[in-house]
Amino acid sequence: MVDFELVKELVESIGGTIDMDKLKQAVALQNETFDYNRFDMLKASVGYMNELEYQGKKVALNKPKRGGSKKFYVYVKSKKGNVKKVSFGDTGLSVKFKKKGARASFAARHKCATKKDKTKAGYWACRLNKYGHLFGGKTYPGFW
Repeated sequence: MVDFELVKELVESIGGTIDMDKLKQAVALQNETFDYNRFDMLKASVGYMNELEYQGKKVALNKPKRGGSKKFYVYVKSKKGNVKKVSFGDTGLSVKFKKKGARASFAARHKCATKKDKTKAGYWACRLNKYGHLFGGKTYPGFW
């Protein structure tokens, strides 16, 4: 049995939309069996939204950038469906990615393992190391 609400929640968490009627029809045609290793039915039902409009301009979702009112900013889709700009980072401090101890201290101090909400600055501050394009191309494992 397919948990349609879970599928819908997962698709929306990555910024997509899903036509639940199409998905339900596809599952019904497959005699209520759904191969989660093959996502053909799901792919046919999902409309990915890489760009949305924020204050009249097209913006990419979930892609941190330098600048704005703080050191970095990112556009995300809120649970209500609105696009939200999240600014984070202290403009007066430097980012110490290369120091393993500094990364570990930051993660412990900010409790990065508990940050799950993409609409909060703490989530993005903890995961900034995964966006190496902001720092010359190198990424680091873990939270920081």
